Amino acid sequence: MNILDKIVADKHREVSLKKTLIPSKQLEQSALFDRSENSLTSALRNSSTGIIAEHKRRSPSKAVINQKVSVQDVASGYQTAGACGMSILTDGKYFGGSLDDLILGRAATTMPLLRKEFIIDEYQLLEAKAYGADVILLIAAVLSRKEIKFLSEFAKSLSLDVLLEVHNQEELEKSIMPSLDMLGVNNRNLKTFEVSTDISKSLSTLIPDEFVKVSESGISSIDAINDLQQYGYKGFLIGENFMKTENPGASATEFIKALHS
Repeated sequence: MNILDKIVADKHREVSLKKTLIPSKQLEQSALFDRSENSLTSALRNSSTGIIAEHKRRSPSKAVINQKVSVQDVASGYQTAGACGMSILTDGKYFGGSLDDLILGRAATTMPLLRKEFIIDEYQLLEAKAYGADVILLIAAVLSRKEIKFLSEFAKSLSLDVLLEVHNQEELEKSIMPSLDMLGVNNRNLKTFEVSTDISKSLSTLIPDEFVKVSESGISSIDAINDLQQYGYKGFLIGENFMKTENPGASATEFIKALHS
């Protein structure tokens, strides 16, 4: 069993338990549930930089990244830096995140928030909406085409943007459907954890133009972004590069300034 299989098995157990503790109806009554739409897709289409900055405390591949900074400080720092949106890891066991991080991020910023999670059940989409997310992530590697269709359509019914993440051509071809807004290519091989932007480049021509193209993982330089923009990418998800510093917001500010110039 690889790390992804372990995470998904744990996620099924976690969601089953949470359903018994907090009913769906309770989530739907959240004060944030009827927030007006704040589209990351539109923000990326209208941006020259396309940075989606991430809050991530740790990961299975890198252990601790940054446990010291508060999510509120990171969120307000990213907004000041001019990021298009913010990705917040909410998985606890493997990434040290929580839904509380999402709600604290929401309190600190007005930019679109992505709930970065291993989504396997529509209950998690209700959670995302209730805790202030604007965008949800679906990972093709852990979902069938039928599940992607059901979850993406359910997300759209909640006025949530949908970012679908793929790692190879096979995942991309099974996933393309009208209920997606953005197609993200993860440059990290989930089996080896090796990172290369070559996968984003090779899949770029297979992604239809109606979807916003997002490149994820292993992006740490201005050159990498300038290079990927030539392949039609409008969004760039950057986490570790900012989070491994003492002040992620300041790092993002410096990076985005350099990108503008």
